Amino acid sequence: MKRVFLIFLLLASPARADSEQIASALRIALPAAAAGTSLWKSDYEGLWQFGLSFAAGSATTLALKSAVDADRPDGSDNDSFPSGHATNAFSAAAFLQRRYGWAYGAPAYALASWTAVSRVNTNDHNWADVLAGAAIGIAFNQWLVDPYAPVQLAPVVLEDGLMISGVIAF
Repeated sequence: MKRVFLIFLLLASPARADSEQIASALRIALPAAAAGTSLWKSDYEGLWQFGLSFAAGSATTLALKSAVDADRPDGSDNDSFPSGHATNAFSAAAFLQRRYGWAYGAPAYALASWTAVSRVNTNDHNWADVLAGAAIGIAFNQWLVDPYAPVQLAPVVLEDGLMISGVIAF
């Protein structure tokens, strides 16, 4: 985890061209890693669930891009809302976390977050664009993906504290 955080810090403010290339690579690499993890674990049900959630998130993002006329901050076109890069990256991160736990999800969420921040820093998107894309990717995984491990714990932030929530499959 410390290595991922160090890499995250080193990549946090690259030049615009490098940032765009890395974000575009992560848009593909994170979903490939999610699918590859399922294959590596011979978890074909998980692979199917990832395919469904990824396709649903991508289709929703494309439909919203067509329906919402939102100019990009750099003025290049009107397909800003929501961010497809964020949808793809967060879909993979949410799948890895939901299906296999935080040991897989935390590094993926760090890279997905970097992808989203990069899209704002390069003026390809506003914060609302990347937050909506992230929400779409996460939501479909919460809805369509079942945990792989029989026991999963997750922190939950409450108004007046913190709690641990758990799921036991039997």
